[in-house]
This record gives sequence, C-alpha cells and structure tokens, in this order.
Amino acid sequence: MSRGPGSCNRSRPFLVRLMFVFRSRIQHTRFMFRYLQILLCTLVMAQAEIKVVIWDEQQPRQKQAYENFLGNAIADHLKTLTGFSVKNVTLDRPNKGIGADVLDSCDVLLWWGHVRQAEITPEDCKPIIERIKTGKMSFIPLHSAHWSTPFMEAMNERTRMDAVKRYPRSTQSPNVVFDFVSPPGRIPPAADSLVTPAYLAFQRGGVATTVRVDLPNCCFPGWRNDGEPSTLETLLPNHPIAQGLPQYWSIASTEMYAEPFHVPEPDQVIFKETFSKGEWFRSGCVWELGHGKVFYFRPGHETFPVFKEKLPLKVLENAIRWLAAELPNE
Repeated sequence: MSRGPGSCNRSRPFLVRLMFVFRSRIQHTRFMFRYLQILLCTLVMAQAEIKVVIWDEQQPRQKQAYENFLGNAIADHLKTLTGFSVKNVTLDRPNKGIGADVLDSCDVLLWWGHVRQAEITPEDCKPIIERIKTGKMSFIPLHSAHWSTPFMEAMNERTRMDAVKRYPRSTQSPNVVFDFVSPPGRIPPAADSLVTPAYLAFQRGGVATTVRVDLPNCCFPGWRNDGEPSTLETLLPNHPIAQGLPQYWSIASTEMYAEPFHVPEPDQVIFKETFSKGEWFRSGCVWELGHGKVFYFRPGHETFPVFKEKLPLKVLENAIRWLAAELPNE
C-alpha cells in the first residue's frame, strides 16, 4: 500500500526532535571535552612551572647596588617571566634557608654567598648534594659563591667520581686506596702552585695501588675589585644557556678573577671573560654531578649592579630553563 505525501511530513517533528536532542548531546560532549582539555592544560602548565629557590646571605654592602638586596633583584626579574615559581631564602631563616621544606620544592637552586660562607657546614649541604646527584635539583652558584660550601662540596664529590674513573678498580688492581686531601681552609692559591684537583698515584708492578688526591681549592690566584668593565666571549653559541646572546658582549662594571681556577675540568665552558689588564677566566662552566648539573656563572660582586643588566639576567633565565629541562624527573 503506497503512502501519500502527508505521511512522511507527519513523521518529521519526531525526527527533528530526535536530531535536536542528538545534536545537543554532541554539543554538550564537545563542551565537556573542551572544558576537560582546558583543565588538563591548566594542570600541566601548573606542573610545568620551574620551582626556583634563590639563596642570598644578604650583606648590607649589597645595598650599594641593589636597593632590596641582590637575591631579591634577581627574584623580581624572574617573577616577570613565564614558567617560574620563585622563592627567596636567606641564611637567617630557619635551617639556614636550606631545610627540607625548601629543598623539596626546588628544581634549580641559585646561590649568592660571600663573607658568611663558613656558616654553612658540609653536613648542612649533604641534602643539596644528594638531590643534585639523584637528579632532583640542579645548582647555580654565582660569583663569590665559588667558595660557598655547597659548591665546594659539589666539586669535591665530582673529584671523587673523576678519581674512580681515572683509577678504576679491576682484577689487576682490586684494592686501589684513595687518600683525599682537603685544602687548608678558604685560602687563595699562589699563582705558581699546583693546580687542584691534583692526582699522585703510587704503583706496584705497573698497577696503581694508592692514589693521593688533592681536592679542589675552588679559588684562583688573582682578583681585583676595581669595577672595570669586562668582555665575555660566547664559546658555545649553540648551547641552550647561550641562546639569544651575541658572540661578544660586555659587562659595565665587575670584579676581576684570574685563572687558573682550581676546580675539576668542566664538561662545558660556555663563556670566557677577559679583563682590562689582560687577565681571563672561564666564566660559565657546567659540570655533571650524577643525574644533576652545576652551572657556575662568574660575573658579579655585590657592590656592582651586574644583575640589573639585560644579558647576565638572560644567562640566568636560559640556565634555569635548561637545567630544569635536563632533570630526569622533569
């Protein structure tokens, strides 16, 4: 039996309603999907924030160049950039500013110390070194923090690791004994002294049996606090820390340090700095320490506004982003 033209028309309201409901549910599903997508992106972005801790002993002399201390000046700059969560700590805080409550929420630790270095003990630094070695954190000591206890302990640990690689135990030398000798305090080395770390191996039958290792002094024979300008050469222009930096650039006023720098051989030397009387220094060095890294950046002195200049701040931004990205837990 054939249908008249009106029978199809009578079924349309039901089909229209069905299509409307179906379309509404699709739109609702798309809305929910988009909402979940935005929520997920927000959570990922929150997780992706790099947790930066800036440790500063906050000497009164810093106020010659920084109205609210050097560490705060760096923090204020980093807070204007995307992707950073920044915390300031000082030596006078509980646990000297490096308690578990601080270090457990830290991807990259920046450190400025000078006249109160010895108030941080090697025991205080064990959690820092352990976190670096296990890849939970990386470390940026700045300028005079070459003599900070965490940097010295990091360089000591790197030297121990290098010594074992240099004189490995084997079936021919299963009982190599290492004698690690510490420097006699924070005393600058003479220009003609043995550069540390230094190795003196004793052998029997052509096989090393005992190795004396003079641990790094972490200093240098010459410095001059004259505030003269310096010139930095970018030695590794393709390195992430050098991103956006010219091959040659200058700092208007800084302190001079002169090589040799008594530290283990760096894995990468990114910047070489030269000074008005011809001295030079490896001013941007990277060391691997287990699964983490240490980046030492030399320019500074607390009475010169180095970290108000664009390019030194760019170095810190680049270094923080790269070090955090290199952590295995990231």
